[in-house]
Amino acid sequence: VFQGCGGLVSVLIVFVWLGGNQVSPLRPICDLRVLEHFIREAQDSEVIMRGCRGGCGAMKSYFVPLTSVDFAFWEHIDVHEQAVEVQTGLSLLVQALSTAMKAVSNSRLASALDNNISNIHSLSQILSTVLPDDSAPASTQSQEVSSLPELLQVQSSFLRGKVRLLLSAAPACQRQNS
Repeated sequence: VFQGCGGLVSVLIVFVWLGGNQVSPLRPICDLRVLEHFIREAQDSEVIMRGCRGGCGAMKSYFVPLTSVDFAFWEHIDVHEQAVEVQTGLSLLVQALSTAMKAVSNSRLASALDNNISNIHSLSQILSTVLPDDSAPASTQSQEVSSLPELLQVQSSFLRGKVRLLLSAAPACQRQNS
C-alpha cells in the first residue's frame, strides 16, 4: 500500500518544509520575468526597425509618455497614483503603436508592432489588479516624437523605467520580491 505513496510523501514533506504558502507561483503582476520578456520583445522591434528597408512607415508624429523619472517625487507619491500614471502612459503607447502600424507595410515590422500592442494590453490587464475600478485616467505628461524608431525607444524606456519601478514596489509583490 505504501510503495506507490513515496512520491506523494516526498512532495508533502517539501510543502511542509517550505511552509506551504511559499510554493505558489508568483502572481503575474509580481513576476518581473513577464516584464523582462515584454522588454526584450520591444527591443527586438527596435532591431527589426533598424533593419527595415521598405514599408517601414512614414515620418509621423506620435504622442508618447515621458520616460524620465524624478525618483524623489516618484517615491513620495502613493502606488495608486504611480499605477494610474503608468496605465495612462501604456494607453498612449497603444494609441501611438496602433497609428504607426497602419502606416507600415513591412510584414515583419507590422507583426512586431502588433505583438507590442498585445504585450501592452497584457500589462494593462495585469496592472488593473492594482487599480480600483473607479480610477480616472491621469493627465500624464507626454512628449511628441517624430519617427517610429523614436516611438520604439520610448516604449522600451517606459517599460524599463516607470513600469518596472511600479511593479517592483507594488504592495502585492513586497512579500514575494523580498
